[in-house]
Amino acid sequence: MQLIDGRKIAQGILDQIKSEVEKLSFQPVFCDVLVGNDPASAQYVAMKGRAAERVGIKFREANFPANISTEDLVMKIKKLGKEQNMCGLIVQLPLPASLDKQKVLNSIDSKIDVDSTGQVNTDLFYAGKAYVEFPTAAAVMEGLDFAARDAFFSPSRPSSSASESEWRDMLCKEFYKSKKFLVIGYGQLVGKPVEFLLKQRGARVDVARSKTENIAQLMKEADVIISATGKAKLVSGDKIKFGAIIIDAGTSESGGGIVGDVDFESVKDVASYVSPVPGGVGPVTVAKLLQNVVKVAKNMK
Repeated sequence: MQLIDGRKIAQGILDQIKSEVEKLSFQPVFCDVLVGNDPASAQYVAMKGRAAERVGIKFREANFPANISTEDLVMKIKKLGKEQNMCGLIVQLPLPASLDKQKVLNSIDSKIDVDSTGQVNTDLFYAGKAYVEFPTAAAVMEGLDFAARDAFFSPSRPSSSASESEWRDMLCKEFYKSKKFLVIGYGQLVGKPVEFLLKQRGARVDVARSKTENIAQLMKEADVIISATGKAKLVSGDKIKFGAIIIDAGTSESGGGIVGDVDFESVKDVASYVSPVPGGVGPVTVAKLLQNVVKVAKNMK
């Protein structure tokens, strides 16, 4: 089994971001809005802040009490969006149940909606016109690209005028067209956009939702499984095809720590590639989010 090292993939992206930020004539600002005091959310916000500062992006954390009204939060978000050099503003999810989540997310100016959670950018994404992607979905694709290039690449390739990079890209395209993909979970931030991105690349994709009855059969038949449900140990070694590629994009709390959807110990001797939790999709998601911030900054310049 080969580990899909999200930290290593993320570092490559962050190095590129830092280089691009240094070329800007101003320092871009990235703001994360945190409502309430959920420890896991606070920890994730802090992690994004540290990553932003390391690449030269100014981080702005905006904290509001859990009992804030939807109307007041919308007003605060709109005010934050107008701050100088603001190039990215997101709202940390989940929000308190008392708030109108979509109304809050839609209040983010679409030009700086780097999570693509607002309706404007969501619609643009599925129309193929967005200039920023859903960060977690984009992170999943980065992990798949790594597995595709690594698994398909052969040093003894046929004689060709293509460079090694071009050759790897050609094999990557073949990977998406030749494998059978299964997306487990159809959420707004991962499952649904991942299915869209896979089909854009010509892949055959099955989707398993909460009411899908033949999920066991679909898992056994899939060459590649992307799971994003938040259900611990949903994907185990006895349920998958030998040599399958597994991308774990789910997170849940267990024993005081964060675990994914995949029972890592049971799949490691069955799967060919696995992205772990933690250290897999998560770090790459942060990197892709900051990459969106830089895209906005370049557009502003």
